[in-house]
Amino acid sequence: TGTIMFLIYGFVVGMTAGFTVLTAQKFGAGDMKSMRKTVVGAGVLSFIVGALLTVLFMVFMKPLLTLMNTPSDIFADAYAYIMIVSGGILAQMLYNLLSSILRALGNSKVPLYFLILSAMLNIVLDPIFIYVFGMGVKGAALATIISQGVSCLWVLKFLTGKKTILKIRLKNLVLDGKIVTSVLSLGVSPFIMQATECLIQLTFNNGMLKYGNDLYVALMSILFSLTQLIWMPLNGFSQGAQPVIGYNYGAKRFDRVKKAFKLQFTVSICFSLFAVALVEVFPTAFLKMFTNDQELIDIGINSTRLFLAGMSVMGAQCACQQTFLALGEAKISMFLACLRKIILLFPLALILPNIANMGVWGLLLAEPVSDVVAASCTTIMFTIRSRKILKQ
Repeated sequence: TGTIMFLIYGFVVGMTAGFTVLTAQKFGAGDMKSMRKTVVGAGVLSFIVGALLTVLFMVFMKPLLTLMNTPSDIFADAYAYIMIVSGGILAQMLYNLLSSILRALGNSKVPLYFLILSAMLNIVLDPIFIYVFGMGVKGAALATIISQGVSCLWVLKFLTGKKTILKIRLKNLVLDGKIVTSVLSLGVSPFIMQATECLIQLTFNNGMLKYGNDLYVALMSILFSLTQLIWMPLNGFSQGAQPVIGYNYGAKRFDRVKKAFKLQFTVSICFSLFAVALVEVFPTAFLKMFTNDQELIDIGINSTRLFLAGMSVMGAQCACQQTFLALGEAKISMFLACLRKIILLFPLALILPNIANMGVWGLLLAEPVSDVVAASCTTIMFTIRSRKILKQ
């Protein structure tokens, strides 16, 4: 269920991160009326998308688990677990939206406190439901959605209380068509970027079965997990920078926009280079985090080095693409989101294994090639386009 949970998480975080940008821009410009309309529009869209995702995942969960070749002996447990987790999508969507709004208003500490409290609650409830009540995997899933629901209510109470400058009241609950369109367009780019992850994982898993064996399928799962260990912090850096860049762009403080971007770019590229360097030097240590199977480790050493090599430039890709979003360039950001996975990685994963009978190695090579090409294109486009945006 890990792939499905990441897909759900991708939908949620992708959409809500995009919604933050417009809120930060309006706040920076001092347009409080439009800012409140933006928050209302994002809230309504989040509710609609969250409800729709809940229905879709619940209806198509069995076919999806079948498509992923879920073993028959754990199918029932996997289905029970992920169905309960799917029931918490709406709470997860609203929590992430509300946390994003707080960050857009310059308050990054409160979302962190609520996240820590939610995690602690989950940790406490897990053993109670699993062991005391004997609920097994259903108990683990239930603990997850309860903690998500509680954190959502906490943030909602804070945002509607006296300590926030947002102060949304019933009179603000009017949708503005233009703002809704802008909010949706900014949310689509990260939404697509995360949604395609499932397609890529299925393509690679099927390719590993075709050109390799079950060991390579298991290796693929580890490699995707390792990429997430690098990608998630990069995504976190960009989410932290987006409200700052958006706010100063709205306030027309372009000197601070440049300063914030340079800092984000430097931190991101240094992190991706350092993280990949560790993997290249100590691949065995990273593989042992996930498996003790010596045969799997042996075939994974050079595979890991090749597959993750391109992640070294992902700091540049992430910083530039997410800054496009912070500057309101939704179309460019959407194109760049499609470039790496849909335009480059997906076709290369189908073509390269058949060239010179490369097989598994062709499949592994597709990832670094698409990473380097996408990062190069994104950085060049940002260098050219950002100058024009700030001059205008």
